Amino acid sequence: MAARAYWQGQIRLALVSIPVEIYPAAKSGAKISFRQIHEPSGKPISYEKVVQGVGPVDRDDILKGYEISRGNYVLLEDEEIEHVKIESRKTLELVQFVDAAEIDPLYFEKPYYVVPADDLAEEAYIVLRDALRQAGKVGLGQLSVRGVERLVALKACGKGMLLETLRYADEVREGQSFFRVIGNSKPDAELLELATALIDKRTAPFDADEFHDRYAEALRRLVDKKAKAKGRKVIEDVEEPTTARGDNVIDLMAALKKSVGEDKPKRSASARKSSTRRKRG
Repeated sequence: MAARAYWQGQIRLALVSIPVEIYPAAKSGAKISFRQIHEPSGKPISYEKVVQGVGPVDRDDILKGYEISRGNYVLLEDEEIEHVKIESRKTLELVQFVDAAEIDPLYFEKPYYVVPADDLAEEAYIVLRDALRQAGKVGLGQLSVRGVERLVALKACGKGMLLETLRYADEVREGQSFFRVIGNSKPDAELLELATALIDKRTAPFDADEFHDRYAEALRRLVDKKAKAKGRKVIEDVEEPTTARGDNVIDLMAALKKSVGEDKPKRSASARKSSTRRKRG
């Protein structure tokens, strides 16, 4: 099934407009999800809209409410909410450019692929892509989709461009409020050296294929076993990693020294393949 465009419109830079289509870069539905089932009948459970002390209510009697203080709500009609929605404009105007490293990762939300809408748009698209790459910059703008205005960042990505939605400033918590309980003491120099050596030994190029969701894989195995067992109870054995916990610097020092001495960096799939090719040659 062909991917469905999240947004279709044009990117505008000053007087230049580039027709584009934007597609989700992340797949939804890859994770296992569950429904609540009534065991005696085997049927899924549905939910009723219920008011405490009143019971089930009609859908027509339901309004949206914003809590302004405990138990006090401002009630809003659907028409009132629709009236203030931003019109879904078909233009993403790039209003500012920043260094790629300047945006804190906390602000990034969802990635999307941006492609030229047709052959005529390709030349201007390529010019913008390569200009962003050469300048080492990210373009910022605001994208209006389904009545919601999103802050977005546009950057070069291989042969194409990647657009990422960003959180607004009031959607991000300041880390200092959580970190203020941490003291200002400096780490022991030898401990720091050992920890750095361990990091160096485990440093390798990032390869997403090297990592798997072990819980999701175990769930799939369990579902398959349960289906074959025709309803009988099945317990999936999962090996838990053993971790030794030390209570003082001596334990930490010993653990780090042992780790540096024994730890071998995990080779990526590409490294293994190149090693195999060398042996064959």
